[in-house]
Amino acid sequence: MPDAYRFEINGRPFPSLIDVTTEELAIGLESAQFTSVDLVNAYIARIKEVNSTLNVVTELNPDALAIAAQLDAERANGTSRGPLHGIPILIKNNIATMDKMNNTAGSYALLGAKVPRDSGVAKKLRQAGAVLLGKTNLSQWANFRSDNSSNGWSALGGQVYGAYYPLQDPSGSSSGSGVASALGLALAALGTETSGSILSPSEVSNLVGIKPTVGLVSRSLVIPISPRQDTVGPMARTVKDAAYILQAIAGRDSYDNYTSAIPYDPLPDYVAACNFSAFSGKRIGIPRNVITPEPGDGPVLAAFEAAIKLIRKAGATIVDNTNITAYALDQYLNGNASLIVLEADFVSALPGEYLSNLVANPQNIHSLADVSNFTHKTPIEDYPDRDTAIWDGALALGFNNTDPRFWAQYQINLVTGGSGGILGALANNTLDALILPTDFSPGLPALVGTPVVTVPLGFYPANTTITKNQPRMDLVATGPQVPFGISFLGPAWSEASLISFAYAFEQRTQVRNQVQPFVVPNTELSNIVGA
Repeated sequence: MPDAYRFEINGRPFPSLIDVTTEELAIGLESAQFTSVDLVNAYIARIKEVNSTLNVVTELNPDALAIAAQLDAERANGTSRGPLHGIPILIKNNIATMDKMNNTAGSYALLGAKVPRDSGVAKKLRQAGAVLLGKTNLSQWANFRSDNSSNGWSALGGQVYGAYYPLQDPSGSSSGSGVASALGLALAALGTETSGSILSPSEVSNLVGIKPTVGLVSRSLVIPISPRQDTVGPMARTVKDAAYILQAIAGRDSYDNYTSAIPYDPLPDYVAACNFSAFSGKRIGIPRNVITPEPGDGPVLAAFEAAIKLIRKAGATIVDNTNITAYALDQYLNGNASLIVLEADFVSALPGEYLSNLVANPQNIHSLADVSNFTHKTPIEDYPDRDTAIWDGALALGFNNTDPRFWAQYQINLVTGGSGGILGALANNTLDALILPTDFSPGLPALVGTPVVTVPLGFYPANTTITKNQPRMDLVATGPQVPFGISFLGPAWSEASLISFAYAFEQRTQVRNQVQPFVVPNTELSNIVGA
């Protein structure tokens, strides 16, 4: 019997919750081997086992068991809302829900604030039958407050720690979502990304992360940074699980006009895109000059070279040195347009897209200046030990995203990421996708809102020298058995192709199973069913 199945009921084994897939959960629910209530109870117990040390989940949904019971009753009456029916999902604590849970971005400034409706993605998950189990901790304000904080720290939730080494840096900003998915605290979790915040924490938690095209998934009532760059996506243990969740959350939303640009009706079948033979006849490029290694990156680079050989053997034509232009590379490495765009967008979007929509606002937070003032005068927000340098810069900028000075900076971004960057590399070399080590994949696609999928690639060796995070030096940034990933990059709306490549790579390598987290919850369905 495979290790993934540890206990049996009526001759059928229970799946292990650290490995279980969407389809395995669906089979167990459909066959009445266990119920959605059983799943919620099991996941809550698993969260309680590890949360006091890893600070992964900021709050549980007090209605989760009642929702699960309702979904069990629907199933008993012959109704299924789809493959996620009755399956618990965790969501990042910047994705709003109109229920008893808070949505705070990890700050006490928004504790007790209320929204007028569910966020677009929460609504779609509920319609798909998922149980919104709780909110995951994050880098406060989605890593858009401080120059000297740490990934995964928030005033409200404390410090998230990674699952693969003691005191591991979980990366960010979707830190809790990554660790929760890695440890099987739910089937999977939602993260958000402006630049790297799904891809990077997925990488270091040994996960598949899908950063969708900006506009494929609604950002309505997700606490924003930049409407040009923000997106919401799944962080899951397998490509197919991530595809099931993307299928549920993608689509138009009248509250987010970016979704009106979706060119598909109906959407592609992202689950059907999981094709073992996807590389056959495809052209895959490598923009080598984007890879700027640092000391200690040897294991990542060696694994990447091995991956290139594997992808070629799987039927792809590898086109090497499909580089970005010298201008784009200089802007990417040395320019400040990308930060100016985010700062100006944030000054506008935080009040315009979120704060102005609140129906309860106990701290009277109506602008970035209000957030900054609250943080400065509230000791639990850990200021000045953790500064507000990003906000200081945004407030000192002197303009927002309606100013002509903003537009000039945004045009630099479009060239850097677009014609001079990855879009130019794709088009000029007639490529189906680009590949990069995930360490180097987020920045350019962020500038133009294009999709990326990261998949596990390998782990740092057991004899790796520990390096700490900068500047706080309180987390293990790299060390023994810390995971790293490979990313597939494409043009806007190419998620189905990228998912197919990610799946074909995953199925040939099965990297995820090679190393286990250093801490694993013990509660399984066998401890819950019939107890």
